[in-house]
Amino acid sequence: MQTKKTEKTDPDPTRGAGPDMAAALDSFRGQKHAVVLQEFPDPDAIACGFAHQIISREFDIQADIYYCGRISHQQNIALVKLMGIELIRCEGSIDLKSYDGAVFLDNQGTTAGPLLDSLEKAGVSPLIIVDHHEPQDRLKAQFKDIRPKIGAASSIYAQYLENGIMEMNTSDKNHILMATALTHGIITDTTGFINAREQDFHAAAFLSAYQDRDLLSRIMNQARSRQTMKVIHKALGSREIVQNFCFAGVGYLRAEDRDAIPQAADFLLTEENVHTAIVYGIVTGDSWEEAVIGSMRTNRITIDPDQFIKEVFGKDASGKYFGGGKMSAGGFHIPVGFLSGSGDQDFQQHKWNVFNEQIKQKIFDKIGVKADEKKEE
Repeated sequence: MQTKKTEKTDPDPTRGAGPDMAAALDSFRGQKHAVVLQEFPDPDAIACGFAHQIISREFDIQADIYYCGRISHQQNIALVKLMGIELIRCEGSIDLKSYDGAVFLDNQGTTAGPLLDSLEKAGVSPLIIVDHHEPQDRLKAQFKDIRPKIGAASSIYAQYLENGIMEMNTSDKNHILMATALTHGIITDTTGFINAREQDFHAAAFLSAYQDRDLLSRIMNQARSRQTMKVIHKALGSREIVQNFCFAGVGYLRAEDRDAIPQAADFLLTEENVHTAIVYGIVTGDSWEEAVIGSMRTNRITIDPDQFIKEVFGKDASGKYFGGGKMSAGGFHIPVGFLSGSGDQDFQQHKWNVFNEQIKQKIFDKIGVKADEKKEE
């Protein structure tokens, strides 16, 4: 099906974005789309997927939401369960040939994991990208709305709604759930509005007329799991502080505990005299490609996490960056590859030591210190 190409990158935030997305969806009317979230979707991505699914129905488009990692953060689990959001986890071989195109939300394909390869093999082309991270140039889509100067992708969807892409109704349960999910996405991705921009505040104000405050409170007030607390404790014990950077390797984690890594980074950033925290570990699992997963958090405005991570870890053989980021936060995913596998305990420890030292050395090189420099107390 031939469609008109519409592309918009980092537009004037005061200019309405609804008509452009509406025109794109109207040109795809009657189709079936695969909505692609990042491998480990966060509240911002989940909310955008949910909103896109509801909006798509107004254009007679079936939108199924996919991810290929795990949902393990306690707030994410609560968000999905309490709102009844249907997410499809891509496991093993899955038939994607029935889809007319793919929609990438809160990512540009670089963090979608093997799902992107599966879509390409099935001949499913990218149609839409909506994101607030730095442009990645991995995908060519017919419609792009990429705004790195906005705090959350949920704010972009709130703007679509405010500009009339569909009529909102306070008596419609799905509209209330959508507004609540988008509000949660904005809150979490802007660190409780600390890193919010004007557009994010405006979006939250618009959504406040429709959201369910009691439901939002239930989602946000989830206790940390015991395993998450153990990972945070391990990060505290292994942390090294150099020039106000805090680094912590937490060893091996199960795939279902992967979301403890960004929570540990958030926690370490609260320490006095620390402006940047990086936490990483080797994530393993029966149906998981063993990889070094890391999260970066910073409150220093002169540090760009996207640039920092790309310069530290570089690209793989295909030219794909091992990580990236946005304002105040970033992450990286480095496949272990040939060294994957359990082996005996000594082998596991040696493998961890190698990756741990290599990661620290790369970070030290980036910030201009020697690995044996005296650590700050």
